[in-house]
Amino acid sequence: MPGDDYYERPLFGGAISSVFPLRFQDVSEVREVPDHQEAFADSRRDESLIFELLEFKQEVEDNVSAVWFLSDIAREQDAERSMVLEHSGIIEAAGLQYRDVPIIFSTAVGQMAISKGRQGNEAQNIVRVYLANLRLKEVGTDVVITAYEPILINPLSESVRTVGAGPAVPASLTGCLPVVDVFKLAVTSFKVHDWNLFGAGA
Repeated sequence: MPGDDYYERPLFGGAISSVFPLRFQDVSEVREVPDHQEAFADSRRDESLIFELLEFKQEVEDNVSAVWFLSDIAREQDAERSMVLEHSGIIEAAGLQYRDVPIIFSTAVGQMAISKGRQGNEAQNIVRVYLANLRLKEVGTDVVITAYEPILINPLSESVRTVGAGPAVPASLTGCLPVVDVFKLAVTSFKVHDWNLFGAGA
């Protein structure tokens, strides 16, 4: 499956890397995303993968941080019918540490109705959202990795032009790695190569 070959991909100028399929192309410039975010998408399947570097949320407890960020996405996107399907406890990231201090993370999976771009509520698609929050406390940063998987495409959505209306075709039927596996691969392979990205003295 040449379209689903995956490699270690450089992020934020090579200071970070993660492994995910080549079919997810960088769309950061097209979407005009902020400097603290890098976005990748497979436009043919309307799937996306986003990496964000955010200021550390001191007030959010570790064991609920992924659920908190998932709820924050729902609020930002005016999502309807939002629900948390599952979430993990605190996990230690294998091989990822800062000055001998292990990095922890948690994950959450949700489902929500959101519209693309500036389209209104009448054009909302049903999507499954996979989210991981890596807590880089020592450098004051929350890393949020989010993968979006379409479940049902609204006939009024601009997504219809590329994937068609109705239930999304399962990845397994197209020879592609399912989004849940793309997400797991991206999270477990996440590496920091240059801690200076997070500020002086890092």
